[in-house]
Amino acid sequence: MSGPALEIQGLYKSFGALRATDGLDLQVERGELHAVIGPNGAGKTTLIAQLSGELAPDAGRIRFEGRDITRMTAHRRSALGLARSFQITSVFMNFSALDNVALAVQAHDGHSFRFWGKARAERRLRQPALALLQRVGLAERAEVPAARLSHGEHRQLEIAMALATRPSLLLLDEPMAGMGPEESGRMVELLRELKAEHTVVLIEHDMDVVFELADRITVLVYGRAIATGSREEIRANAEVRQAYLGDEQAGG
Repeated sequence: MSGPALEIQGLYKSFGALRATDGLDLQVERGELHAVIGPNGAGKTTLIAQLSGELAPDAGRIRFEGRDITRMTAHRRSALGLARSFQITSVFMNFSALDNVALAVQAHDGHSFRFWGKARAERRLRQPALALLQRVGLAERAEVPAARLSHGEHRQLEIAMALATRPSLLLLDEPMAGMGPEESGRMVELLRELKAEHTVVLIEHDMDVVFELADRITVLVYGRAIATGSREEIRANAEVRQAYLGDEQAGG
């Protein structure tokens, strides 16, 4: 299929007097890792929520793989191949990592959770679940209850659950947040692998990670895109440096 993987046209979302998304236009090309950056309050997470179907925009249009998904439910978008980590399904803290991913596989296949007690032992669920845990680096933690996983391991588990929907496009909202150096290093390598097989929209505050991994970057300020371009173009953009990167470099 030709054309961009994701196309956003004239998107608006307000909360009272606050306009979190302000006439936003954005295209995400197939196979790219497209980072969306900006200061706190720029509207990044609100944008992701609208793309995933968690929030309905006030106006504008969202097209995914050439199809208008603006009013589609989150479940329908997931079925089409759009997945948001940390939102696809809840993590059950008393279940093992393997059980959580197997449950996500089951949900994507359209089966009711009502039969989970029997289904959790089914090979057709556990084999793909174990493969996904291997993919994100959690195979050795498969039988550990989610409540005993570290913060970084929770993020890895949530990505495995998102991958259980077999997406073509991943929406990742600050996957590095709260991680230490070792966990961050593992996540960077996972993101590098994911971008080789999926289109990725990445919200991330760690500029080193963004400039290492992103193919293109969009900078949001007060719900508007002030620039979109390659890493080099964004680094060289005076308006971006003044609005965001300068603050970051100064530690603000």
